Amino acid sequence: MKQQTTMNSIFRLPKEGGLITSAVPRDIIHRYEKIPTSVFTNEEEGVAYVANKVVAAINKHDETYSSREIFDDSQPFVLGLTTGRTAIGLYRELVARHKAGEVSFANVVVFSLDEFYPIPAEDILSRNYRIRHEFLDHIDIMPENVHIPDGSVPLERISEYCAEYDKSIHKIDLMIVGMGEDGQIGFNEPGSYATSKTRLVQLTYNTRHTQSANFYDLESTPKMAITMGLGTLMRADKVILMAWGEEKATAVRKVVEEPNTDLVPASHLQSHRNVEMVIDANAARLMTREQAPWLVGPCTWTPKAIRKAVVWLSEQVGKPILKLTYQDYIENSLSGLLEQGYEYDRINIDAFNDLQHTITGWPGGKPNADDSTRPVKATPHPKRVIIFSPHPDDDVISMGGTFNRLVVQGHDVHVAYETSGNLAVHDEVVLQNVDTARELGLGNIFEEAEELIASKRVGEPEPKRLLEIKAAIRRAEARAACRLLGLNDRTHAHFLNLPFYETGGATKGDITENDVQIVVDMLREVKPHQIYAAGDLSDPHGTHRKCIEVILQAIEIVKDDEWMADCHLWLYRGAWQEWEIGMVDMAVPLSPDEMIRKRHAIYRHLSQKDVVPFPGGDRREFWQRAEERTQNTAKAYDRLGMAEYQAMEVFVKLF
Repeated sequence: MKQQTTMNSIFRLPKEGGLITSAVPRDIIHRYEKIPTSVFTNEEEGVAYVANKVVAAINKHDETYSSREIFDDSQPFVLGLTTGRTAIGLYRELVARHKAGEVSFANVVVFSLDEFYPIPAEDILSRNYRIRHEFLDHIDIMPENVHIPDGSVPLERISEYCAEYDKSIHKIDLMIVGMGEDGQIGFNEPGSYATSKTRLVQLTYNTRHTQSANFYDLESTPKMAITMGLGTLMRADKVILMAWGEEKATAVRKVVEEPNTDLVPASHLQSHRNVEMVIDANAARLMTREQAPWLVGPCTWTPKAIRKAVVWLSEQVGKPILKLTYQDYIENSLSGLLEQGYEYDRINIDAFNDLQHTITGWPGGKPNADDSTRPVKATPHPKRVIIFSPHPDDDVISMGGTFNRLVVQGHDVHVAYETSGNLAVHDEVVLQNVDTARELGLGNIFEEAEELIASKRVGEPEPKRLLEIKAAIRRAEARAACRLLGLNDRTHAHFLNLPFYETGGATKGDITENDVQIVVDMLREVKPHQIYAAGDLSDPHGTHRKCIEVILQAIEIVKDDEWMADCHLWLYRGAWQEWEIGMVDMAVPLSPDEMIRKRHAIYRHLSQKDVVPFPGGDRREFWQRAEERTQNTAKAYDRLGMAEYQAMEVFVKLF
């Protein structure tokens, strides 16, 4: 099959109602924003917008100087560029624009934002290598016009070098920057002051932990970096700040809407004379215009939007839904909802019933029961179910209780593990497992494993044989968890090993037709009535997002199959987030015993216990996060006036 790359993102969170933006003055839409912010449906649209700005600025500059009687090439366009994953889409788009003849970089000077220290420019993990490989090597820029911090400068000269680099930046016509999850720009970490200049900085533990996925482990990750300072960035005539993905949502809210502070470095851009934030809808999730659009301007009131507003109001005033008063609505900017012709008490009752009807102990439908107000139809029973799990443990971490309930209630449940998850196995775990096999007389590959581990090189893919061992460990753990929950692990546990993941390094490949076809084949084999999938828009290494994209592209192919007419897709959350209650379509309560059973299923993934390989900002074990999250969801339902449960797993219905 042809390996055609599929680039367009098609995953959208369901959204009903919200702020009316047509025919509404711009000042109203942006009333809470200290930095004007453009929100796009997805990263692709945002990247195209920024690329348009870059191309237009360069072309306008060239036209201005070429119109003079004597062309003055001593006045190049100066472009400041960010590094890191935020800019990758923009790099690719600008390369495509250049190849299409829309823009030339022959009269452009580039200053790059940062570099690890110490690191040679030719190291494939250096920012120098990345920006050249992704962008500069594919355009017509003059080599002498490229300026990237040098991570190989001797330590005794580094202060002098940084001062020289900073001084060489006489002007920046346009600065393109990305933003980290803590609101950092480049390596201006929390605590950076507004007037800082290009300098050597000590990287925070959080930043090093994030970068360690690329360097294999924390010990191999650089402890320092060279970065332009915030004061240097502020010299730019115009700054465009980009952020993509849900993991940036908290930082976006702080940067755009809250007071500036050294603890959120990008917030200092609020004082820049010409700055714009460009984000996708996922990064905008926590902005006021998305969380509480009624505070901003007029809204479209759908049933889901009304429920969201009522839940928000209940949380604001600390009352159960049925105790909300007319005054509560008026004093909290929800008079627009009352103007729709509903009495406040009718709104309360409708929202309460709507939310109560999301609760069910029968996620596959209750046979021989009235299903008119249940989230899942009673028939057919039993149902064929596929639980898609991005890694070999996301199924039990995120929906282990529901998984168990579906099996106990007699449904034909299949689990499809989309990736091997091999990179998340520590080398020490490999040695422990092969040592156990040796002790049992089942084969001795201990010395081979030691040699494979010793042969690893930072920045290069792990040895294929070592990855095979790690993948085998994770498959065995997944099968053990399936057995615990009563599933036949020989016939109903499927390991898809999607090719995009199998690069041997933290940077994954693009989704191709091969990835999609594997899922298509799985769907057509089972012909499910229910599909469960991780609805994450972010995770520390991007695998969840690519997995849901593959599933949706596969569904697009099979959508006209006869069995699809009675198939529904339910989205669960991964280990890092939970659905907002206003969005929930199904809530499955768990008893204390079911919680313990779920915990034990998570325990079966021994390679992921004790030391979480990719913890993000939360370093607790997965079972701890899962239990707290589901217990907090149950408490939130309780506060709204619902029945009190031990824990709840919640889902959003995509179709």
